Amino acid sequence: MKLNGIRDLLLFLNFLKDRSISYRIEHMRADSVMVTLTLVGIRIEVDFFDNHVEYSTFTGDERALDDQTRLFKLLNKDV
Repeated sequence: MKLNGIRDLLLFLNFLKDRSISYRIEHMRADSVMVTLTLVGIRIEVDFFDNHVEYSTFTGDERALDDQTRLFKLLNKDV
C-alpha cells in the first residue's frame, strides 16, 4: 500500500479496521490530520498532509510504574 496524502486517509483507516487496530484521529496542525495507534511496545503517529504522509514511532518500556513523585516531575517539566 502506498499512501499519497489526505485522500488516502479512509483507505488507511479501513486497513487498520480490517486488522482490528484501534486508533485515534486528531487535528493538531493546520496542515494535517494525525492518526495515532498503539501496538505492543510501540506508539505510531501518522500525519496525513495534502500530498504526502509522515509518521513517527515511539518505543519504550511497557512496564507499569508507581513512583508518583517521578510522574509529577515529568508532568511539571515545562512549568
